[in-house]
Amino acid sequence: MRTVKSILFALTILLMATTAKAQEIKVHASVPFDFVVGDRAYPAGDYFFTNSDAALQISNAEHIGMSLLVSRACQSSRPSETTKLVFQKMGDYYFLQQIWVEGNSSGRELPKSRTEVRLAQNHEQANSVIVAAVISQ
Repeated sequence: MRTVKSILFALTILLMATTAKAQEIKVHASVPFDFVVGDRAYPAGDYFFTNSDAALQISNAEHIGMSLLVSRACQSSRPSETTKLVFQKMGDYYFLQQIWVEGNSSGRELPKSRTEVRLAQNHEQANSVIVAAVISQ
């Protein structure tokens, strides 16, 4: 009985470690437009998005202007076919909404900014915009 409990405990720890590893995201993308994450605006350019647990780090290619934000896990019924950033375009603004890595059915989602909420309350039309990204090594 003790051996069975030990094996179940070890399997549980292994499953938790695998789940935690699946939440890590390291993505490099060239964003062709200015965009907003949280309440901070970013100019168009090359960016690195690195996630560990709930913290998402955003830095540009020169590692200038690094930001640390809170993100949460999101799920899809099927694995993502590509590594991508999903933006919501509302008015003249692009808001980073989700980050997906090819082959994973879990991604990262960012909370809505105050500006995004305000635009939605004013019945501004939202359109999804996808930006292709690559997995950083």
